[in-house]
Amino acid sequence: MAKVSPAQFVRQVRQEVSRVTWATRKDTATATLMVFIMVFAASIFFFLVDLGLSWGVQKVLGLGG
Repeated sequence: MAKVSPAQFVRQVRQEVSRVTWATRKDTATATLMVFIMVFAASIFFFLVDLGLSWGVQKVLGLGG
């Protein structure tokens, strides 16, 4: 790789940053909301799977009553 001066490096960084397409506030809010919804759905799913598996193990092994 060719060595560049610090000034040229800063110019290249500015040039690359100007090419970046930044997400809008609405896009960010929508993505955040979707993450929270998916985390909630996954937690409910895994809670129910855990509940079902623990019930099954209790029935097979006769533990807990």
